[in-house]
This record gives sequence, C-alpha cells and structure tokens, in this order.
Amino acid sequence: MRRIAQIIGIAEDRIAEYEALHAGVWPTVLDRIARSNIRNYSIFRHGTTLFAYMEYVGDDFEGDMAAMAADPETQRWWEICMPMQRPLPERPEGAWWLDLPEVFHTD
Repeated sequence: MRRIAQIIGIAEDRIAEYEALHAGVWPTVLDRIARSNIRNYSIFRHGTTLFAYMEYVGDDFEGDMAAMAADPETQRWWEICMPMQRPLPERPEGAWWLDLPEVFHTD
C-alpha cells in the first residue's frame, strides 16, 4: 500500500462552495476513485490550504490515475473543483496538487 499526502490552496471566497460540493460527492466520482484503487481518501482544510490523504492499494498507479483522468464524470467534477483551487507555485511541472514527503508513520 502506498500512502499519499498532498496540499493545494483554495480561494477564500470559494471555501463554502467547495465544502458543500464535497459534502455530496457524486456517486460516479466515488466509484471511479474506488476502481482506481484509492482507499481511505480524506481532504482536510486549514485556512486556505487543503490537505488530502489517500492510500493506493493497486499495482499500477500511473495506469489507475490515467484511467481516472480519462473518466468523463471525473473530468466534469474537476472542471467544477479546479477553478476553486489555487495550486502552489512550488509544485512540479505538470502537477496540480503538491505531493508531500512522508516523514513519519506508525501503525
């Protein structure tokens, strides 16, 4: 299993809208997340920073992420969410969320 943590900014004036949207995530989006081998997915907010945590249980991360990105319902979801988000300038080229290194873990 691979643990993934990411951060991104959110527009201050869009926080309520973003949280309301995520209070009722579309079943098709949730299904695609599950079929892409993502488990235990959470998004937290601190001020205007979003922190996402997920666990990847598959064996082809790139393939599963490509399948998610190609999904029409996921694309529609992202079209709504992305204008609310503010990617951090230090993220790698081509990335939207900034991946964080794991510093410590215990079970």
